[in-house]
Amino acid sequence: MKIKPFGWLLIFLLIAGGTFYGLKYILNAPKVVGESKTLGKIALPDAPEASLKGNAAVKLELPSTTPALNGGLQGVVYEMAWQAATNLNYANGGERTTKGSLLDKAGWDLQILRQDNCVQSNTELVKWAKDYHEGKTKDGKFAIYMGSGVPAFLHSMNEILKEYPDVQMIGFAAVGKSYGEDKVIGDSSFKTNPQLLKGKVIRGVKMDGDLDIALKFCGDNGIKVNQNEKLYDADALNFSYVGGDGSFLTAVNDYNNINFRETRKIVRNGTTTTQDTSVGIDLVATWTPGDVNAKNGRGGVKIISTKEYSSIMPAIFISSKKFLNDNRDKIEALIMACAQAGDQIRSFEDVKKYACGLNAKIWNEQDANYWYKYYNGENNLGGSMVYNLADMSKTFGLQGTSDIYKEVYNTFGTIQSTLYKDDLPSFIEYPKAFDKSFMLSVVANHPELLSGKALEVQYASKMTQKVASKDVQINFETGSAMIDPSSYETLDQIYTGATAAEGLKVGIYGHTDNTGDPTKNQTLSEQRAESVKQYLMKKGLSENRLETKGYGDSQPIASNKTASGKAKNRRVQIVLGQ
Repeated sequence: MKIKPFGWLLIFLLIAGGTFYGLKYILNAPKVVGESKTLGKIALPDAPEASLKGNAAVKLELPSTTPALNGGLQGVVYEMAWQAATNLNYANGGERTTKGSLLDKAGWDLQILRQDNCVQSNTELVKWAKDYHEGKTKDGKFAIYMGSGVPAFLHSMNEILKEYPDVQMIGFAAVGKSYGEDKVIGDSSFKTNPQLLKGKVIRGVKMDGDLDIALKFCGDNGIKVNQNEKLYDADALNFSYVGGDGSFLTAVNDYNNINFRETRKIVRNGTTTTQDTSVGIDLVATWTPGDVNAKNGRGGVKIISTKEYSSIMPAIFISSKKFLNDNRDKIEALIMACAQAGDQIRSFEDVKKYACGLNAKIWNEQDANYWYKYYNGENNLGGSMVYNLADMSKTFGLQGTSDIYKEVYNTFGTIQSTLYKDDLPSFIEYPKAFDKSFMLSVVANHPELLSGKALEVQYASKMTQKVASKDVQINFETGSAMIDPSSYETLDQIYTGATAAEGLKVGIYGHTDNTGDPTKNQTLSEQRAESVKQYLMKKGLSENRLETKGYGDSQPIASNKTASGKAKNRRVQIVLGQ
């Protein structure tokens, strides 16, 4: 049968329509595509220290409690019960990496173990490093350690590993910092008048970050320290060390025991005598839960802490340089996960509470409410902060700013090697002790992670409370505010000391002797204080942190009737306060 043109047109339309509706049905028909993946949603930050805001405030799903068992790179982290590592615990989802956690997504299978005994962590890392060198394992091991104590910690391990240079230990990142948690506790009179520390005894772990706080406090107040636990010096703060396992909690137990006594040989003016004396413990250097135990036991108040010395104790991540370099991509992913976790904890209170619950489970102590309370710092107890990527960049000078941790490392390496020559005859140079390349790579390749704001101290416009004060001799050109180059080293030391005491405002107060016109002396003292301020600003201190005053010849500390007295009165007073 012959089909007419109209028929062909009709057939074409039917075929076209069928094809159109057929395709439409196929495209819209139900099919298996897998569950939608919720990566996060924009939320309103509600934490006081919130680092995220605007479109960057994306709240991620909480990690599950189911073990990941993802076949990822395995590792063990030895950490103290220290909340500066809360972001690592949260990124891991618990003691063992869990499904949906940031470290699960990063391809890690980590186990986090509580280890408060630094000697034991040291032993475990050294044994593992030798095994890794010999190819007996491909798994990793890490430790989290207090920043000011890293020079001694690295030295002790690397001395044992000196025949294995490829697997020596280095620092490569920081996950957070103590922000009040580590402290010196004692009678309130010591806080009111630090000079009363002379002749007193402080108990703590030898060469530990907590005692470093006491060392710096004494240095800032011009007080001598006696590190020899067999001697007693009435003109110095005397150190006493816990033995056995070296636990910081043991130091608190001894502080709480008012019957605890030590017999020491009396020393006067640097010379031992034949006399002995019996001394007790007047102060303790400790951290949570030690500070809580001290408060609930003998009592006392916070004399000084890492809230004021807020740069002294970052939580430094340490491992073998060979393992780190062999697994560079995974190490960078580890840093990214901790940085992201830091922003989540810092920005959202429910995330922080959840993370504190993980702390309780990992450390097998107390509950989420306990650690949440002391993460935030309550009644001068506890206090820590986790880092995001911006904090890491600021701490290590990754974007052209000064390297704050370098100053801390060199300062306390020098102090400890001076005081404890047998334990630390020398310390590793900073560039060989810390490798910033892993963090630098993350900063360069993932600028989106820098959207979180770094921690900032809000300094008062005017200092109202003095924490420490010390007179220093700064040489100026005669009758001028021009600093003599001979004083640059002293000013650099002031800068370094102020860097570690980031939580405090710095007062620079100029004084003169009574030679000449009092009005001119007043002006000169102001100008000289301003010159010191400008020097410290060029080094890197912010202007809003510095306060200058001139007192002319109105506050002498010695007689102006002698040349030596006049020399003492021509001084700059450095005051740390709030």
